[in-house]
Amino acid sequence: MVRTVGWDVGGAHLKAALAENGRVLKVFQEATPLWRGLDSLEAALAAILPQVAGAEHHGVTMTGELADVFDTRPEGVASLAALMAERLGPGTRLYAGARGFVPPVEAAEAAISIASANWHATARFIATTMDEALLVDMGSTTTDVVPVAEGAVLARGTSDAERMEAGELVYVGYTRTALMALGAEMPFAGRRVPVMNELFATMADALRAAGALDEDDDLQDAADGKAKTLEASRARLARMIGRDAAEASPEAWADLGRAFVEAAIRRVHDAALVVLSRAEVSEDASIVVAGTGRPLLRRVASRLDRGIVDFADLVECRDELRDAVRRAAPAAAVALLASKE
Repeated sequence: MVRTVGWDVGGAHLKAALAENGRVLKVFQEATPLWRGLDSLEAALAAILPQVAGAEHHGVTMTGELADVFDTRPEGVASLAALMAERLGPGTRLYAGARGFVPPVEAAEAAISIASANWHATARFIATTMDEALLVDMGSTTTDVVPVAEGAVLARGTSDAERMEAGELVYVGYTRTALMALGAEMPFAGRRVPVMNELFATMADALRAAGALDEDDDLQDAADGKAKTLEASRARLARMIGRDAAEASPEAWADLGRAFVEAAIRRVHDAALVVLSRAEVSEDASIVVAGTGRPLLRRVASRLDRGIVDFADLVECRDELRDAVRRAAPAAAVALLASKE
């Protein structure tokens, strides 16, 4: 039986899934803040590779080329492709969107297709399992909104710029999004108050204050580099509106956190409405939810009055791996797609 590993090289996390005979056996996730350099990626590979020893094939997708350690996206693709090929060996193939898998030697020529194509892998896998659906995958930084029907990925954009314009890529994520990006004002203590344009707090703080964060989903440092506790998150939230946490009750900070979460949900909901307005999938098409932000996406699907399919329901794996498969949907998709080629 051929063992295949799917790798999703992000700017903040490295995710990997080991598959054999159409079944996902293991899933891995390591924090990799590439904006600080590639040392974290090297360390993450060193931690994961011994656990997938013997795998014959490796499929690689990426979004890490966007990290500002690289001057351009093609440079980032080339650097990450070379690093991964060196570490993974001759069985390495790069996922290039609609082109499928290409060898590392074609990385430079296919850089635009390889760049940030992890969403396409997830959608392509869904297209092999469902007649039609709307994929909504919220990671730590962004959300993908992609329709699939009749075995095809119906995205109108391919680059990040095109996808943002089409509503298919929303720069709102479950933990890393800066709260200042979600609105100039927020409701607080019976009135709308201005939000400071400073990176004082992130979505992880809003969710933690609201009592809705799974700590396993928050692997990066807090905005101020301090503790990731409820009290510290309240302090960071307070700073977003020019206050200290002692100036209001814990319930008030929970309400403010919920207001920021609601703003994030609305962004994704509005993008989904734009994509659905193209009428490429029927009114019966379900929402496939994936990523760390699936609790918020369930609320989006409810507002759209559509059925919900969990990405993990489409993947053969042990029950105890379901959460990990949801979090690492592109890695699992790449592993399963690569194993068929």
